[in-house]
Parts: sequence; C-alpha cells; structure tokens
Amino acid sequence: MDIKEIQNLIKFVAKSGASEVKLEMDDIKITIKTGSEEGTAVHYAPVAAPVPQVAAPVAAAPSVAPASEEAAPAAAATEDSKYITIKSPIIGTFYRKPAPDKPLFVEVGQTIAEGDVLCVIEAMKLFNEIESEVSGKIVKILVDDASPVEFDQPLFLVDPS
Repeated sequence: MDIKEIQNLIKFVAKSGASEVKLEMDDIKITIKTGSEEGTAVHYAPVAAPVPQVAAPVAAAPSVAPASEEAAPAAAATEDSKYITIKSPIIGTFYRKPAPDKPLFVEVGQTIAEGDVLCVIEAMKLFNEIESEVSGKIVKILVDDASPVEFDQPLFLVDPS
C-alpha cells in the first residue's frame, strides 16, 4: 500500500463519519481514528514476518555465593542508614568548588552547620548553591567533581551526631 492509497483511505474515513477504522493486511496494520476534538490520527505499523526462534541450551549449574558476599552489602546498608543523605534538588553539573582557583566547599570529615554551602550545581548556565539542611559531619561525598547529577541523586552522607 503506497502513501496515496493511505491518504485516500483517510479522506474516505473522514467523510464517512466513522470514529475508528482498523485495516490489517499481510504486511501492514493501519488504524485511523477521527474525532472532532482530536482531529484524525493514523497509526501505521509494518508487520514483520514471524522469525522462528531456536531455544539455546541452558547449562544448569548450581550457584553458591559465599555468605560474606551477601553480608557485606547488608552491613553497608545498615551502616549507612544512620547517616542523613543530602540529595540533589535539580538536574545539572555538580561542582565542589565555587571556581577552579578557589578551595573546596566541604571535605570528608568536616563539620557543617545548617545553611552552609556544600556545592554548586550548574543548570542552564546558572550556578545554584546547594545549602545544608542539617548540621553534622561529612562522612562521604558520593559524586565526583564536574559530574552530571540527576534530580534526587544522593550527593553527601552526613552524620548528624
């Protein structure tokens, strides 16, 4: 079916007053939806010929993980649970310094107070200062300098005690 035939079909359906027409042939599927609010929508999907799939043999080998491997992530999770995570409020590029020739805002082990600037995140050529909402000690910095960050991505771990 060529484009002219599809256009003629759309015109025919629009004049007929039908709200939806589905046409399935050997090699294509066409759905034409009309409506006064939405206009006319055409969904054209070529149908691929079915491909026979051969199942690959799977070797059944028992997997035994040492107990120490399973315990390590669980221990790390419980250890980190006592810390407060400071997350990125925006998407952008994370910077630990206000400028390349200036000192870092914070370092691991440094005590911070509520309102202290921890980093800047550049978004659309604007540098947004990220301030601490808690007091405590920086335990870990989770993002490298000049790295892209997502919204709600963990940036710092803070020990509030």
